[in-house]
Order: sequence, then structure tokens, then C-alpha cells
Amino acid sequence: MAENHFFIDSDKLSPAALERKHRLETDPSVRTDHMKYAEGMDQIDPTIRNNVMADMKAYDYTKYTARDVIRALNHDVCTPEDFGALLSPAAEPFLEKMAQRARMETSKHFGNTLYIFTPLYIANYCENYCIYCGFNCYNDIKRLRLNHEQIEHEMKVIADSGIEEILILTGESRAASDVHYIGEACKLARKYFRNVSLEVYPVNVDEYKYLHECGCDYVTVFQETYDTDKYETLHLMGHKRVWPYRFEAQERALMGGMRGVGFSALLGLADYHKDAFATGMHVYYMQRKYPWAEMSISCPRLRPIVNNEMINPLDVHEKQLCQIICAYRIFLPFAGIVVSSRETAKFRNGIAKIACTKVSAGVSTGIGDHESKYTGKQTSEEEGDEQFEIADSRSFDSMYGDMSGEGLQPVLNDYIYV
Repeated sequence: MAENHFFIDSDKLSPAALERKHRLETDPSVRTDHMKYAEGMDQIDPTIRNNVMADMKAYDYTKYTARDVIRALNHDVCTPEDFGALLSPAAEPFLEKMAQRARMETSKHFGNTLYIFTPLYIANYCENYCIYCGFNCYNDIKRLRLNHEQIEHEMKVIADSGIEEILILTGESRAASDVHYIGEACKLARKYFRNVSLEVYPVNVDEYKYLHECGCDYVTVFQETYDTDKYETLHLMGHKRVWPYRFEAQERALMGGMRGVGFSALLGLADYHKDAFATGMHVYYMQRKYPWAEMSISCPRLRPIVNNEMINPLDVHEKQLCQIICAYRIFLPFAGIVVSSRETAKFRNGIAKIACTKVSAGVSTGIGDHESKYTGKQTSEEEGDEQFEIADSRSFDSMYGDMSGEGLQPVLNDYIYV
């Protein structure tokens, strides 16, 4: 696997900030223990975390043969051992057969439906130093936090396009985007959308309960990588550095009353075979403990970010991504699978007919720019920089038409509040 190299433009940082950044990068002794909870963090039963880590440690994807892959594809129910085989290099020659099986499972459990949503970034301030992320606190970008009126305006622009489900995102900063601020955004979203989801920094059970009461009922958290050693070298400072607290975020969200949760590894940060296996096992154990909850997997690869042109998905190509997504579908037939605008329109059109059940449309990863991107009209000079570049910029109307043209049934909402 190719080594990832990271570069951050530090020209505009103060001398003190440059020195601290350099020390964090070069001297592990100045970093906090990434496996130790910080003060005030909820600690819950670690059974699922321990099981996933034990399984990941034991997973040797080089041991599988073509016979193991054929056996996995012939089983009516895919076991964890079968899942490991389907993710292995031995399965690469069987990608067409995997796609056929994945398509059958998708049709069986989801029909030909495809859900459409859009993300809304309301702030890009961040207190973490994650060296691959455009929002990281040492990256010189234009920061912005939308106020109440600006959030509502962005939501109205999105809702007027026809979208009924929104995913609200912030940078990971409690100081700039506290739980109350996020909760108020959820209350506004319920005025315009049927489904409201969050992808924000992990919080405690009582805080998830508060956000649920404000109108959110679905939470997605990217673990980024399940490799704890690699995680330590990528997340050098901030709340996000605490690996176990992040791992347990979905379970705390369900304990707080959320209807569903989403999982993800950012493929390409570490060994993608092991990260994909750990993601699948995380969902597997969670489904057994919380059988009533909806669960989904996002499948993102690394994308370029502002001031960091060297970040590219060099070691996870479309063929490998397709294999991973098909393996997820065969192993977890009831789970939703999300393929984001990080991928090209051609790839998303194809995978939507095989295993994907949800896509984003009308996407912006910047702050306060939906008006200009949707209408071409600049209404404000206040726009914040994007988290990463997207590859599929189709509007909602274009996505809806393309999916219908592919023989799929676009779905905007299937959840009724009573």
C-alpha cells in the first residue's frame, strides 16, 4: 500500500502556532494519550469496542483463497468469516459475481429505491488538528459560523429545490458550535425538512437526548480509521484525538433516543482492508445489540483539501471501492449504504444499481454558499471555505432525473412523525 504524505501551508501561522504545530508533528511526548478519556466524557460498556478490535487484530486478509470466496458467495447468510474473504485480494477476480449477489440482496431488502439528501455545513471552526482535514485548526482557510437567520436562509434555499432530508454538519469546535447552537439548527430544520440528521463532534448521552428533542433523529460519525496506532499519528490534538470516545458515539446516540446511526472509515488513511472489515463488524455487533435501530455505512475515500494538494485516494481505487461496497451489502443486507459526492457521477450511477441506497445531491462542503451555488446569485460576501473537493456536483433535479433514468425510484422521505 502506498504511503500517504500530508502537507499543510503554514505561511500565515504565527511563530508560536508554528512552533506548537511542529512539536505536535515531531514529538509524540507532547500529545495527550489518545486512548484515555478526557474529563467529562461518558464511558459506557466497552464490549462492542473490545470485540471489534479483537476481530480486526485477528483478521488476516492474505490467508484467503478463491475457494474461500466461492464458499462465501454460495452461503445464504454471510458470516463474519465470509465477509473477511469477500474483502480480501482473493475476491478481486470475483467482483462481477459479488456485484450480482449484492444487487440481489439490495433488490430483496430495498427494492429499486434510492434515497436523496443534501448536507448543510453551518460552521467550519475546529479545535482538532487532524492532518488530512481541510477544517483542521492549523489550516489557513476562511472560517465562518452561520447565525440563526443565515442558517434558516440556507435551509429555505435547499428546501425550495425539493429536497426533504438534510444532514447538518459543523467543524468540531464546542466553543464555536456548542450543543445549544446545533440544537437550534435542528429546530429550524424541522420547519423545512422531514428528516434531520447530524454529523458533528461526538457528545454525551444526555446531549444526544437534547439534540433528539430538538428534532434530530439520525447521527453519523466517521471513525476515520479503526487502526489505533495510525489514528494517533493522524489526530494530533483536540477532542477528536480520544479514539474510544469517538468509537462509542453511535451507541451513545442510540442510548440518547436517536432512531438511527451511521458508521464510516475514511478509506485510504490506513490499511483499507482492515478498516472496511472493522467498520462492518462494528455495524454487525451494533445490529445485534440494538435490533430496532436503523444503521447505515458511508463509503468515503480521501479527497483533496484546501492548502493540501498532496492528499489523494492513491491506494483505494474504484475497483477496490466497489468490492468493499459489495462486501458490505452481502454481509449486512439490511444496512443502508451511502456513496457521497466525493465519487464521480459515473461511479455513483453504477453503484446505485448494485448496492448503494442513498446519495447526496446539490452538495456544497462550504459555508453559506447554497444561494450562489443553486442560483448563481451572490447574496453575501460571507462564505466559508470548503472541507474537501467534491467530484459529483449534480443538482437535485439532475440527480433525480438521472436516477429515474437508470430505472431507480428516487425517494425523498419515508418517515412519518406521529
